[in-house]
Amino acid sequence: MATTKKAPAKTAPKKATAGTATVTVPPHVDDELGLQWAAFKGEGQIEAREKLILHYAPLVKYVASRVATGLPSSVEQADLVSYGMFGLIDALGKFEPGRGNKFETYAIPRIKGAIIDELRAMDWVPRSIRFKAREIEKANADLEAMLKRQPTEKELAERLGITLRELHDVVSQISFVSVLALDEMVSVGADRGEQVSLIDTLADKGIDPTQGVESQETRSLLNAAINDLSEREKIVVTLYYFEGLTLAEIGEILGVTESRVCQIHTKAVGVLRGQLTEVD
Repeated sequence: MATTKKAPAKTAPKKATAGTATVTVPPHVDDELGLQWAAFKGEGQIEAREKLILHYAPLVKYVASRVATGLPSSVEQADLVSYGMFGLIDALGKFEPGRGNKFETYAIPRIKGAIIDELRAMDWVPRSIRFKAREIEKANADLEAMLKRQPTEKELAERLGITLRELHDVVSQISFVSVLALDEMVSVGADRGEQVSLIDTLADKGIDPTQGVESQETRSLLNAAINDLSEREKIVVTLYYFEGLTLAEIGEILGVTESRVCQIHTKAVGVLRGQLTEVD
């Protein structure tokens, strides 16, 4: 006699209470995180919102790193993180914990969407030019693989099925809208086989290479000092120095004015300077 296989029972959402607010949260959320969700969704506490932003900030870095793999090296990952933070904040505001879904699953496409929307808004290059640039890059790579050397302009034009004059026109169009980063790798040498960064091809003005080098001990002391800051000061320092956000952007995240963020930043820097001076 055949037996009917029962579907696994769905775990019911649980409740979390913060103050007078009781909010339904997904079962996978631990008690501490559940309290923050309850305080934020139930009572609208700004401090709880800030703690949730800090908790889920690594999610933004994860999404930004995935998006960055398909972008030119001139696009800074720190900028992508900055764009993604706004997607995270939007997701926190719209997420409904009581539905039993993981916040990460809900937030990732919104963080990615915020990054892509900002990149599209900033892209001044027409799609037709980008298409031509990709075609030339592909043809150049194919010829290099076949010929084991850098192809000539004539060979490249023949590969693309255009005249030499048309190739020059396309390259001119691309050059007008191209931006190079100083850390972008370029080919040098007689056979174009050596790869160096663009900044290494610039003239050396005699800057001491030891300037700006931070010791591991100083970094450890700084990390310890940052951990001793208040929650809000820690957020400002982290977003400003490590995530590259402006004071105005941090103000939007914290829900305060830019001048208030400036005050928090000034106080935090004073505390850090004082602690590091005491150590010295």
